[in-house]
Amino acid sequence: MKTTQFLIFFSIVLVVYGAVNFYIYIRGLQAIPTGSGWRLWFSLIFWGVASTFILARILERTYPCLFTGIITWIGSFWLGFMLFFFLAVVLIDLARLFNSFLHFFPSSFYADPAPTKLITLFTVLGLSVILVAVSFINARNPRIKELNLTISKPNAIPGELTIAMASDIHLGTIIASRKANRMVEKINAMNPDLVLFAGDIVDEDLAPVINNNLGEALSRIKSRLGVYAITGNHEYIGGVNSAVEYLENHGVRMLRDTSVFLNEQFYLVGRDDRDKPRFTGKPRKELAEIMVSVDTAFPVILMDHQPFNLAKHAQMGIDLQLSGHTHHGQIWPFNYITDAIYEISWGYRQIGNTHFYVSSGYGTWGPPLRLGNRPEIVKINLRFAD
Repeated sequence: MKTTQFLIFFSIVLVVYGAVNFYIYIRGLQAIPTGSGWRLWFSLIFWGVASTFILARILERTYPCLFTGIITWIGSFWLGFMLFFFLAVVLIDLARLFNSFLHFFPSSFYADPAPTKLITLFTVLGLSVILVAVSFINARNPRIKELNLTISKPNAIPGELTIAMASDIHLGTIIASRKANRMVEKINAMNPDLVLFAGDIVDEDLAPVINNNLGEALSRIKSRLGVYAITGNHEYIGGVNSAVEYLENHGVRMLRDTSVFLNEQFYLVGRDDRDKPRFTGKPRKELAEIMVSVDTAFPVILMDHQPFNLAKHAQMGIDLQLSGHTHHGQIWPFNYITDAIYEISWGYRQIGNTHFYVSSGYGTWGPPLRLGNRPEIVKINLRFAD
């Protein structure tokens, strides 16, 4: 990403982040009685914790170490708390607004407002702690999603193929050795013929991946036909060339706007991420250009990180497309946003003769939380028929 673009993007993020935190802070401060010594402690703790996310983003690039890791974890959890606090404060303010017209709050709310404010503050805090805890446990326990699909093509050699697919792993400080090892164990337990990673394997900066030796886990994946992957937007955010080199050095073959003919049985097509032009100034190939060298009389599997233009792809001889990117919003209610943006935010759909699956992803970005969806590894039992 060009320096100017990065500065503009970072400035927008900083302004929005600061505004949301300030809104939460003001409402929280108003709940503490004037003159109480807790107001100062609240201010110090609030802004100290709120600053950790921005501080962590800077330190991960410049000074990766144990302290940076601790700050990253605190900042990541704060993003989750910030979301739940923000939703609570918005709902409370909306209730107050409607009450000014409808007067549905009991008179006891106004007789002595100080206790009411404190009760509201601790209720919001308690509910947020519960939601964060539930979301964290959910995010740490991925499921195996199983699909049974059939592809019929004139030149298809009848047979079966087991594919293990994962997307949006986000290896780094948060998704580190323990979860990477669990993923590899679950994949190897499937005894897959082929392993596919549909982008965002690493979480931006490569330094935590290298420091935690996370590539070692990937190199232990066992698969008859190999491990193939594509770039996602996060590979580009952290530096695509170094990410690709690291992954390929650990047994992951990266497909970048190209195709391979595997086992003389089917084609595997991998696209560079849609955001490539934004970060490099260079266009990615059009799918039609890649497909010139593909014989669509054979089965064709496409990996494209961001699930756009699905109907167009269905008309190009693609039999199965695997995507990720959406996280299905990761935390409710953001799934309503991804549902509005993407034709498929999560799950399976058939368009024409093409099977599409968009994974909710294995890891997390930002807060290590998931609410309203499950992290997953996808096991695809694929049958070829002529």
